Amino acid sequence: MSDASDRQAERQIKVNAVLAAHRSKQRKRNMFVYGGFGLLVIAVITIVTFVITGSVQTRSATQEAAKKPIAGVETYSNLTRNHVQTQVGYPQVPGVGGDHSATWTNCGIYPEPVNEERAVHSLEHGAVWITYKPGLSPADLGTLTTLVKNKPYVLLSPNPEQTSAVTASAWGIQLSVPNSEDTRLPIFIKAYAMGPQTPEPGAACSGGTNG
Repeated sequence: MSDASDRQAERQIKVNAVLAAHRSKQRKRNMFVYGGFGLLVIAVITIVTFVITGSVQTRSATQEAAKKPIAGVETYSNLTRNHVQTQVGYPQVPGVGGDHSATWTNCGIYPEPVNEERAVHSLEHGAVWITYKPGLSPADLGTLTTLVKNKPYVLLSPNPEQTSAVTASAWGIQLSVPNSEDTRLPIFIKAYAMGPQTPEPGAACSGGTNG
């Protein structure tokens, strides 16, 4: 073999060695990147599964609790249902039934007090009305907002007339609680939003008036 051939062979061996070393580093890099990505995907899937499972378990527990009597609930019967154009003096704060406006308050979240006579009409349609004493902390208000958000038959509004921190009302039914994180609130909503106490089940809680 000539000297030129020898040099060419040696050069090729070196090139092959460099390429082999490069491929080895690339494989290690890929293992690190894709392995780390794989671990990240697994971690995300685990977290999502945990959150979904916890959410399902919470909903199931709430559904089961809603089938049982709720401590502290007051009930009122023989409530009139006349439509009136005047202010009504309700014995409860806020009112849970009786004569009311011909127009209902649309279900939703309100930063200001709503008309009581219209809100009582919403209760007749199956709404749950969550009211709170003004001055509630931003954190507590955020808790209530999260609780009622995207629920089609729930009202949330402040009520300067009440003394309790938070009150949940349905037609003929009321519960006062000391704070927004009281575990009875979601159970109350589950039990009474379009619940068996509803005088007009299937009636709308939209298409009325805001506030």
